[in-house]
Amino acid sequence: MGVIGFVLTALWIKLIHNPTDHPRMSEEELKFISENGAVVDMDHKKPGSAAASGPKLHYIKQLLSNRMMLGVFFGQYFINTITWFFLTWFPIYLVQEKGMSILKVGLVASIPALCGFAGGVLGGVFSDYLIKRGLSLTLARKLPIVLGMLLASTIILCNYTNTTTLVVMLMALAFFGKGFGALGWPVISDTAPKEIVGLCGGVFNVFGNVASIVTPLVIGYLVSELHSFNAALVFVGCSALMAMVCYLFVVGDIKRMELQK
Repeated sequence: MGVIGFVLTALWIKLIHNPTDHPRMSEEELKFISENGAVVDMDHKKPGSAAASGPKLHYIKQLLSNRMMLGVFFGQYFINTITWFFLTWFPIYLVQEKGMSILKVGLVASIPALCGFAGGVLGGVFSDYLIKRGLSLTLARKLPIVLGMLLASTIILCNYTNTTTLVVMLMALAFFGKGFGALGWPVISDTAPKEIVGLCGGVFNVFGNVASIVTPLVIGYLVSELHSFNAALVFVGCSALMAMVCYLFVVGDIKRMELQK
C-alpha cells in the first residue's frame, strides 16, 4: 500500500494543477469558476497580503466563535461517533450480543462497511444533482445530511430484535445512512475562510478525531456497567440525531465565512 501511495503521489503531481496553471484551462472557464465561489489563486498570494501572512490568533478566535463553523465542527464529531462504533465495537457486539463466531463476524462486519461506501458515493452524487437542478447550496448539502442521519439513527431498532439477519440489515442501513450524510468535507470547502482553509480543515479533523477517543470509552463504559449493548446503540443513534440537529438548527445558511481583518 505504501508503494501504491508513492505512485499515486507521482500521478497527483503530474496531473493535478492549480486552476490558474492548468494547461487546458480557458480564460472563460477560469472566470466562471472564480465568479461562482471557487478559490483559484491560493498558490499566487501577494507578499504582505492577509492570505499570504498565514493564520493569526484573531482569525482562530473568529473561527471558533462562528456559529456556522461550530455547527459544522460538532456535526463532524457526532457523525464520526457512528464511524467509530463500527470500527471498534461492532464486531464485539456481534460476538457477545448475537453469539456469532469470530470467523463469521469477519465476513458479516464487512457488509455495513460496503453499504457505507455506497452511501458515501451516492450522498455526494445526490447533493451535486440537487445543485444542478437549481436548488440552493444550503438545501443541497443539508438534505442528504438530514436523510442520512435519520437512516443512521435506525441503529436503535437493533435493540428490538433478536434476528441476526435483521440486525445486520439494520446495521447496514445505518452505516449506509452515515455514508450518505457524511458531507462534512464538501461543506468545509464551501464555508472555510479562504485565508485559513488549511487551519479550518485541521480544526474540522480535530473535532472528528475526538470522537475516536470518546466513542470507544463511552461505549465500553456503558457495556461494562449495564452488561448490554442496548444503551450503547441508543448512544450511537442519538449521536446521528445530534448531527442532524447541528446542521438544521446551528449551521444556518451554508456560505463562505468572511474574516474580519
